[in-house]
Amino acid sequence: MAATEREAGAVVVLAAGGTGGHLFPAQALAEELKRRNYEIHLITDSRVREYGADFPAVRVYDVPSATISFNSPWRLPGRAWKLWQGYGISKTILLQLRPRVVVGFGGYPSFPPVAAAARLQIPVVLHEANAVMGRANIAMAKRATAIASSFPRIVNLPAGLMGKVQLTGNPVRQQVLKLAGSPYDPGDLEKTFRIVVFGGSQGAKFFSDIMPAAAAELPGPLRRKLKIVQQCRAEDIEAVKAKYDEFGIDSEVQAFFTDLPERMAASHLVIARSGASTIAELSVIGRPAILVPLPHAVDNDQLRNAQSFTAAGGGWLMVQAELTPERLAATIMHLRYHEGDLAEAAQAALEQGRPDAASRLAEVVEKLAAPVKNYIPEGASLSHEATS
Repeated sequence: MAATEREAGAVVVLAAGGTGGHLFPAQALAEELKRRNYEIHLITDSRVREYGADFPAVRVYDVPSATISFNSPWRLPGRAWKLWQGYGISKTILLQLRPRVVVGFGGYPSFPPVAAAARLQIPVVLHEANAVMGRANIAMAKRATAIASSFPRIVNLPAGLMGKVQLTGNPVRQQVLKLAGSPYDPGDLEKTFRIVVFGGSQGAKFFSDIMPAAAAELPGPLRRKLKIVQQCRAEDIEAVKAKYDEFGIDSEVQAFFTDLPERMAASHLVIARSGASTIAELSVIGRPAILVPLPHAVDNDQLRNAQSFTAAGGGWLMVQAELTPERLAATIMHLRYHEGDLAEAAQAALEQGRPDAASRLAEVVEKLAAPVKNYIPEGASLSHEATS
């Protein structure tokens, strides 16, 4: 849709779970759509306060939601009720905003607004960040108008829906795009070897344990030329820092790095979990990585993400249950003394990157952003109050 054909302030609603893996690609799309003169609203949950403080939306709506799990059947009625409440509130919001398109990014908080949009016959785009389709997206896939994929192949895509799928990639934030394709220099043995380690709130404890133990296995000359930047849980920072100091390793250990993309770009090697946003950022910046998928991730999505990235040559997959400090140290030492392997992996990572993913996804949205029609109001109640 050409810029001259757009109406100023046409509304697009984004719906996403409140974690970084869902909110970061939503934020990237919001930034792109704002540049195209759309008015953005976000429907999510309370975790947005931690991950989405800078989200570029006119308004952020925090609606009730719940994860449906059959492991605790006694909790199902209460959780179903919360989803029903979220559906009603979402329906009220959409009737008030009358958006051109609703874009769902997965996570159970996206389910109520996406379901409400489908009921009101508003075009729905589902974005799947992982190589495995998430449960909320699976639930709405048949009612979606279009499905945007980050990977060439989506596992768990319901049968008969391949015709809806468009490969866009996983949008990354402007902070990452500014570093796209940053030159990679593996350096030489006389220079500092920089490693960045992070694992998110669920994965940092494992790295807090294994990384200092692996560092202790490295030879002294390598330790003295090592710089480790590591994200840890707040309660682990002091102990991890003390261990690195004991081994004479230069380190920065924090609970959160606001400039993590810049740290990644300055690194020679990243050691991390394999969430969708991590894979996208590694690919856009072009950095080699040792990936240790979260072992209990739903549907093994992190394992599938890591397999896709490493099969293309971007790094090395290590299964947590099989990973020892000695094995990790041996891998780090090999890579330090075989810079060519790092350089090749950096290039392979970069070749997987899609820095134009936000633009590609915005094009999918714009094709569906026809002028507002009369949505189906039957059964809609305006008695619900949305919270922000």
